[in-house]
Amino acid sequence: MTAPVSIPSTTQSVNAVSVSHSPKSSSLLHDRLAQRHDTASDFQPKVLHPIENDGLKLLLLENISQEAVKAFRAEGFDVDHSTKSMSENELLEKIGQYHAIGIRSKTKITARVIKAATKLLVIGCFCIGTNQVDLNTAARAGIPVFNSPFSNSRSVAELVMSELVALSRQLFERTYELRTGLWNKQSKGCWEIRGKTLGIVGYGHIGSQLSVLAEAFGMRVLFHDILNIMPLGSARQVESLDALLSQADFVTLHVPETPETIQMISTPQLKLMKRGAYLINNARGKVLDIPAVIQALQSGHLAGTAIDVFPVEPGSNGSPFDDQLNPWAATLRNIPNVILTPHIGGSTEEAQRMIGEEVSQALSRYLGYGSTLGAVNFPEVDLRVISTEEGDRVRLCHVHRNQPGVLKQVNEALSPYNVEKQFSDSKGDIAYLMADIADVSRQDFNNLKDRISSTDANIITRFLA
Repeated sequence: MTAPVSIPSTTQSVNAVSVSHSPKSSSLLHDRLAQRHDTASDFQPKVLHPIENDGLKLLLLENISQEAVKAFRAEGFDVDHSTKSMSENELLEKIGQYHAIGIRSKTKITARVIKAATKLLVIGCFCIGTNQVDLNTAARAGIPVFNSPFSNSRSVAELVMSELVALSRQLFERTYELRTGLWNKQSKGCWEIRGKTLGIVGYGHIGSQLSVLAEAFGMRVLFHDILNIMPLGSARQVESLDALLSQADFVTLHVPETPETIQMISTPQLKLMKRGAYLINNARGKVLDIPAVIQALQSGHLAGTAIDVFPVEPGSNGSPFDDQLNPWAATLRNIPNVILTPHIGGSTEEAQRMIGEEVSQALSRYLGYGSTLGAVNFPEVDLRVISTEEGDRVRLCHVHRNQPGVLKQVNEALSPYNVEKQFSDSKGDIAYLMADIADVSRQDFNNLKDRISSTDANIITRFLA
């Protein structure tokens, strides 16, 4: 056996990736362990670098937080940043040169895009939803997808509270009238929200926060969810969507877009709502049948609506929101007591900063340490960080198809070496293994890489050192 290779960890070219120690507030396993050791014995995590992927390139679209851009560049990434989304054809032309991509809700990562992304290692959704990504195709290609499920919850909840008041007081109508020079002081059809019933469809991170805020305003809160959830405060879960719709004065939607939720509110559901009730959608554009809502508004069955998300949305600021985009747009714009906003539920400085921090850290942890904790389409696997005192170590990150015999093949390949840590898990058809190996020479590394990568179950095999 040749002498162990010494791989520098303190100096690196400007294009190499370095991963800084995660903030103390992080709840990931390797961070908590690092904190514990740091307190006890001046533990210093070793910075790992991909052995074979010099000059990792990252594409950030849709005006993702500049703080995230700065953080990536500080860690050595070559970052291309754009304020706009990209179409599928634009992505097909460009995606082949990038190892990671960060998007928000407008850019669609389709199966065709993933097939063209021959270097892509990871996808970051700088938002709550991930329905803009073909998650199954990404997983089969060995690409984990990370999002930010918590960071904009408060921003959306506060927007809903403002919409409740604005709708019940016809605030947008009075504001528009006065801007056009018309003084129209009136109280007819204007209500306090105190004492009214709010129906929340989907009692997740946003719905539960909204529940607390609404009760502070003196509202009675009902919610419906497919899971049995312990309510906060005095909120009460009802047994069905129909039961919620028939009792609520205000209905607000907070569900993901799935086959079960697409057009979950249409003509039959609207007929169940109280005459004079209000409907709010800050969830996903396709969960609401907007032509049916238009009919309910025109008939007077609904007293008002607030909509922040639409089935088809413009690709960039300044683009028209008209009938060419959605055939009912002009009609909806001209109905009284309708609040239309351009998908701004999570668009606050605080939310975008937190989303940028959370998702950028997740991408850096995967590229630099191999951790998949928090991935939405992938097995969640992590190992504690390697300390600087442990000397030369190589970390194996092996994505493979979940089939019998893989661990036997991998462990046979690793058997000549001291495997200090190893952890694997699977999710559906995809499995992921991480292992830290000591005393691997350069010649041994090449042989080890060839042996593991050549197994019939291999998808992506990376080595970090």
